[in-house]
Amino acid sequence: MAVKNEKIHINLPQKIDENYIDFGELGRYCKNNKLNELTGKQWIKFTKSWFILRPQRRLGNELLHPAKFPESLVERYIKFFTKEGEKVLDPMAGTGTVNFVCEKIERYGYAIELEEKYYNIGKARSNQSLFLGDCRNIQEFNIPKVDFIITSPPYWDSLKRNHIRQLKRKKRGLDTEYSSNEKNLENIEDYNNFLNELIDIYKNLKLWLKKKKYLVVVVNNIYKDGRLYPLAFDLASKLGNYYTLKDEQVWCQDDKRLVALGINNAYVGNRHHVYCLIFRKEDKSMKTK
Repeated sequence: MAVKNEKIHINLPQKIDENYIDFGELGRYCKNNKLNELTGKQWIKFTKSWFILRPQRRLGNELLHPAKFPESLVERYIKFFTKEGEKVLDPMAGTGTVNFVCEKIERYGYAIELEEKYYNIGKARSNQSLFLGDCRNIQEFNIPKVDFIITSPPYWDSLKRNHIRQLKRKKRGLDTEYSSNEKNLENIEDYNNFLNELIDIYKNLKLWLKKKKYLVVVVNNIYKDGRLYPLAFDLASKLGNYYTLKDEQVWCQDDKRLVALGINNAYVGNRHHVYCLIFRKEDKSMKTK
């Protein structure tokens, strides 16, 4: 049970009746909980529509990836949408953060990474199942049906244009974009083509997701050439043809520094939040096109 991973400075859990176990300040755990191993109190806290998360600083080879998934963010969602021993998939693995977390909290991780340099880092971080290749060809890999999918796509070509925020990385000789590989989604020049390609990938993933299980996409809107491209909103709308959109949660990044964007000239926002879109595979929404 996930509750046992908490640092509990209270008496040992006590059975209330045949259906509940009392974990004191952490709340009561229902043995009939079908989704996760959280207490009712932990469950309610998770469902708040926004949250603040301050990830630990990256170390070692993790710095090589220009947009790494924070472990604390991944763990938050895996603990809510799975139980110990269940299977989790990330089709765009990066440095293998999902697999790393799965190993830590006793889940089975499956992931695919296109770029060999990030794949090698991911292989060194855990003993979970990580495959080198293109997630468009997921059928080529030995991946079973899973209980949960969590992933974060490239934010189109935003890394190529993010000169101010990436300046320090450039000075240190670190990657400021994924790669020049033509298969990489960030190298698609047209926004609508990029969006449609992404939708096709996520649509295909439903074949690997068990019924009534969840997909979480961590994504943001994109500011380019003086306008906002609503990537998060477009994904929420278009993926609704294949999954049921259950909610959006907003990760508030109050630890990011402010940058002087458009000052004394025109409004340009400092984006200090990320959308976490929550979808469920439900029969009524499984349309085919």
